[in-house]
Amino acid sequence: MLRSMFSAISGLRAHQTKMDVVGNNIANVNTVGFKSSTTVFEDTLSQVLRNGSAPTAGMAGTNPAQVGLGVKVAGITTNFGQGSAQNTGRATDFMIQGDGFFVTKSGNETLYTRAGSFDFDGAGNLVTPDGSILQGWTAKNGVVDPNAPVGNLAVPYGSVLAPSATSTGALVGNLPAGDPDTTQITTQISMYDAQGIEQPVSYTFTKNADDDWSLVLKHADGTILDTQSVTFDPATGTITGPGVAPDTGKFQFTPDSTKYPAWAGPVTIDLSKVTQFGGKSTVAATAQNGSALGQLQSFALSNDGTITGVYSNGLRQPIGQLALATFNNPSGLEKSGNSSYRVGDNSGLALVGQAGVGGRGTLSAGALEMSNVDLAEEFTGLIVAQRGFQANSKVITSSDEILQDLVNLKR
Repeated sequence: MLRSMFSAISGLRAHQTKMDVVGNNIANVNTVGFKSSTTVFEDTLSQVLRNGSAPTAGMAGTNPAQVGLGVKVAGITTNFGQGSAQNTGRATDFMIQGDGFFVTKSGNETLYTRAGSFDFDGAGNLVTPDGSILQGWTAKNGVVDPNAPVGNLAVPYGSVLAPSATSTGALVGNLPAGDPDTTQITTQISMYDAQGIEQPVSYTFTKNADDDWSLVLKHADGTILDTQSVTFDPATGTITGPGVAPDTGKFQFTPDSTKYPAWAGPVTIDLSKVTQFGGKSTVAATAQNGSALGQLQSFALSNDGTITGVYSNGLRQPIGQLALATFNNPSGLEKSGNSSYRVGDNSGLALVGQAGVGGRGTLSAGALEMSNVDLAEEFTGLIVAQRGFQANSKVITSSDEILQDLVNLKR
């Protein structure tokens, strides 16, 4: 009788643990990035009442007679399946689609989390709600080095992008082959000197004869920056001059240093995509590589975790990249609270790298991964745990009644 009571007590303890796990799952049904857990039972050692025997020539074999000594919790496993996505519209909310964990730093401890709800602290760092700092690589001059050690990741709002002087320009489109001589076509673009000061420039094409045009580059202040003869192949409509192969259609000019001391040049202009066919003019100055002073205004996240800054001068430049970590055995991680994990004895080392590489998932901005708790399954587990607990309590009650009957035999 005592053996059955102790077995039932172990059942009560095991099912109480299952109730604790189910209750925790239900409590975290709306926790961002939460992963549900499952309780696994196994029986304990058994007492052998009679050993088994092997069959012989004259007798059949017998099986051992064994009585179990109860149940115990074999383990509590974590389900790292993907949770559903919830769009939030917040630029600092990130979701991992696939495997991997965000890497964060809390004091001197490195932690890992699936909860991608971040915000800024006073220093511009991206931080979790409990203050851990998101880790990644900060770009240097717009270049991210994912082979460098990870560090605190910040979005430096208010930072400036230094101006750059125009050194290249380009035109594309068509010059009308059928227009009469002396036809003039003008297009304009803004170039910049090294101080970011705008230098308005106009391109004026004047038709001299069939397949022969002249080009004048003029500054808005009236200064002639350069003149060129532009010629076309009448059979193909493609440009044949200025320049020779392989630089057909390219030429350089150097701004006057006395008028434009911060614009040293030279500036290379590419006309190779200008054609001459019948029809209306579509020629336009479409590109130049200079820029004014820019201030960071917003940012965007790409699928590989690159954070691209959007500046007031219209330029976009990488300012950093999020790091993701994977583990050979994520179930071996130890929960550290605040929806975070730390490396465990059986998790393996953290494999830190870029999103979308080495089995790591991709990232989405403006969305969060919700809990993967299945309420229908949890309520079913709740009923199973309750019935298991109830059944084990009945074993104790029945054993107590049998023992009482045994005591009463003396009367």
